[in-house]
Amino acid sequence: MGNVGILWVCFVLLMAIQAMEVPKAAPVDPISDNKKIFKEKRSRLRPVDNIFKLPITSNSWPEGNGFASGVLDLGKLQVSQVSTFKKVWGAYEGGPDDKGASVYEPSGIPQGYSMLGSYSQPNNKPLFGYVLVAKDVSQSTSNGTLKSPIDYTFVFNTTSFSASQDFSLFIWLPVAPDGYKALGHVVTTTVDKPSLDKIKCVRSDLTDQCETSSWIWGSNNFNFYDVRPSNRGVQAPSVRVGTFIAQIGEASNPPSISCLKNLNSITQIMPNLKQIEAILQVYSPFLYLHPDEKYLPSSVNWFFSNGALLYKKGQESNPVPIAQNGTNLPQDPNTDGEYWIDLPVNDANKERVEIGNIQSGESYVHVKPMLGGTFTDFVMWVFYPFNGPGRAKVKFINIKLGRIGEHVGDWEHVTLRVSNLDGQLWHVYFSQHNHGSWIDSSQLEYQNDTRSVGFPTKRPIVYATLHGHASYPHVGLVLLGYPHAGLVLLGKDGVGARDDTDRGGNVMDLGKFVLVSADYLGKSVIEPPWLNFYREWGPNINFSLDGELKSIEKFLPGKLKDRFENFVRGLPKELLEEEGPIGPKQKNNWSGDEV
Repeated sequence: MGNVGILWVCFVLLMAIQAMEVPKAAPVDPISDNKKIFKEKRSRLRPVDNIFKLPITSNSWPEGNGFASGVLDLGKLQVSQVSTFKKVWGAYEGGPDDKGASVYEPSGIPQGYSMLGSYSQPNNKPLFGYVLVAKDVSQSTSNGTLKSPIDYTFVFNTTSFSASQDFSLFIWLPVAPDGYKALGHVVTTTVDKPSLDKIKCVRSDLTDQCETSSWIWGSNNFNFYDVRPSNRGVQAPSVRVGTFIAQIGEASNPPSISCLKNLNSITQIMPNLKQIEAILQVYSPFLYLHPDEKYLPSSVNWFFSNGALLYKKGQESNPVPIAQNGTNLPQDPNTDGEYWIDLPVNDANKERVEIGNIQSGESYVHVKPMLGGTFTDFVMWVFYPFNGPGRAKVKFINIKLGRIGEHVGDWEHVTLRVSNLDGQLWHVYFSQHNHGSWIDSSQLEYQNDTRSVGFPTKRPIVYATLHGHASYPHVGLVLLGYPHAGLVLLGKDGVGARDDTDRGGNVMDLGKFVLVSADYLGKSVIEPPWLNFYREWGPNINFSLDGELKSIEKFLPGKLKDRFENFVRGLPKELLEEEGPIGPKQKNNWSGDEV
């Protein structure tokens, strides 16, 4: 082989060796890597990562009583409310809106107080909650109100969960000494049992039975639930602690933890008259009516002074005009159907009164203790002279229901639940056709207050549905059905009654209020005579349901007629007849909790 040939072979071998070399790793790009890490973290961000604060700059209240003092003596057991937390664990799937849930321990516990349990909430809303912490002030060395657990029972761990999570969570239930009860869980991120000093159990006579409430989160048939007292009402001593229950399977009652009980007066830290006025000045909502709403609210006295009539059974031809404030209304607590209220007889005046008078409108406030005196409920009633006809949706067709849903007189309400420990608005109840829902303050809409109250503030917004005047926290359409006796939301078959809300030009400031009842204040609040009228605020008029259905169904395709008729015939009696409502004092929530 010549020199040229040898050189050629060497060149070919050199190229082959270079082709066989392992390529070098790409250079590290710290900026790119940081972006990747940030993206992974950002994918786990949830609303719960934001801490909610009420949109006011002052919560100082007039002096008096122990309202908003931060502590409450339940009977040798002092409790305080803690709403600052240290996150222990988070899951990022499952639960409401499939956003997961988080678990926390209370932080910043006042000196001398002990934890009673951990806190958990869904990730689909900002962090906003509380747990009670407790201090033994009994000075007893043998039978104190607090004791450490004697052991822990392992409940569950999340190691095998398919849901994305920070790491495994281990959940423990304290084993209480004889004569004591556990009120919450301890959570850890290891298999080691917690310290026995981590939590305290409470003497049994200061506890009461709980029940599971709203669902917080679940995965692999394991669920977290909020708990509340089983016994709730104006006189009920039971106190919500704010802890949660973890259990296998669906909600079961009673749960393995207890609530607290107030052995002292449940009114000891209720607000006085000046404090009530200040609270309502800050928290009273704005009520927005639908743009197409024809039937507006009015004051009760406007209704009476514009021709409302009192009828008596057997004397229907001789109705009596109702005096201002209802001073000539029967005052005996009887629901015998002997009396009822109706609109003026004259057609022109009748139609005018039906429309109402929003300028005269005012809210009627009932103030009552709840949850063992740890909260005050401000029930804000609104009166409408007339409730308009209902409307339905059958698939893609909207239907006016004729006379179905109409009645004279309509009492609606929202309830503000304010803590007697810190003075904060924690929840608002929106009433919806003899049912309703509690909404956290963090989930409300707020509007700037244009009044001069000494500091910038925003107040909640409530939306009233078209014709039916049910209350909701946001605008939109809710489709309702009435299988059996309870109201439920329908979403599968597209058939139901329409609850439409939207922001119209008519808005009522519920801060224009009249305090009509606060039993715990004794004679300081005088109830108006109309509040003790126990009969109906409208006549009971029977009409032919078959006739109404026939006139409506002619516009429906054949396949939808049966579904529509089944839906209508399943409506409760109060929506199938023109029957006036009972007044606020006859409602179940007057002395009980909201349903």
